[in-house]
Amino acid sequence: MFDQFGRRVTSLRLSVTDRCDLRCFYCMTESVTFTSRRELCSLEELDRLCGVFIQLGVCKIRLTGGEPFVRKGFMKLVRLLSRHLGKGGLDELTITTNGIRLSQHAVELLEIGVRRVNVSVDSLRPDRFLAITRHGRLARVLDGITAAASAGLRIRINTVVLAGINEDELIELVLWSGDHGYDICFIEVMPLGSSGRYYMPISQVQTQLAQRLTLTASDYRSSGPAHYVHCAETGQRIGFIAPISRAFCESCDRIRLTCAGTLFPCLGQEQSVDLRPPMRRSKTNTLLVTAIAEALWHKPRGHSFSSDPVSNQPVLTNQPVLTRRMSVTGG
Repeated sequence: MFDQFGRRVTSLRLSVTDRCDLRCFYCMTESVTFTSRRELCSLEELDRLCGVFIQLGVCKIRLTGGEPFVRKGFMKLVRLLSRHLGKGGLDELTITTNGIRLSQHAVELLEIGVRRVNVSVDSLRPDRFLAITRHGRLARVLDGITAAASAGLRIRINTVVLAGINEDELIELVLWSGDHGYDICFIEVMPLGSSGRYYMPISQVQTQLAQRLTLTASDYRSSGPAHYVHCAETGQRIGFIAPISRAFCESCDRIRLTCAGTLFPCLGQEQSVDLRPPMRRSKTNTLLVTAIAEALWHKPRGHSFSSDPVSNQPVLTNQPVLTRRMSVTGG
């Protein structure tokens, strides 16, 4: 699959639900209105959609939420998708989770064929973690991570950098994750909803880390947009995702699909296509393939976010504010 700018799309981010058992303030409002259950695609429909994307050239699928493990029957979907691994055309099936329910499924995930999970940890301080997530217990997340690592899954910690909130414990997060053998990735907050006021550019994160740690460039590449460095003190990889200050739109190989069958060619734009009508109108995939191809061809050159050089805050260029929360499409 290629768009009009010659970019080949090989990665699908599937948000299996917009529901979550946490309420991270930068991701959703506390009184969020979720997608009604009658609007959801069934697990079989999500499997069908993924199968079509794989036939069209997608070789990496990441399952996200909300929180994917709160979707009833989620592990059934993982098992269905795992049949595509290897000779079925799918190279990688990964999961991004908050870790709350991870310990219950870690062993089964490895048996199915999942090899890596990304776990969101924005603070190692229980009181601060509680404030960020509104009612999450850090101990449960750490237990889930430990269970996943013990089962044999590779772990990457995802930390959204929040100015004035957790910027004082970035070193602590690196040392903790490195001590346990986990990679870690720092992510700039996206200006979706009202979260842009917590923006901190990745350059400041790297400067802060370099004051205490010896960082050298790494040629390692994951299935996502992170660029990595090697940390001499811990032996781990540290990743950085900077959608605002170092936009990677020209090399973007991703599309996003919601639990309601809405295809977003770009996370930072509102353009979308509802794939449910062409999917439900015919038992064959001809209409579905046409809809996907047309949506992909109109994948925009890039998002409309930029960083104001004076305020160092993210701004939208000639676009209305995106009120859509991150929980709708996943990270």
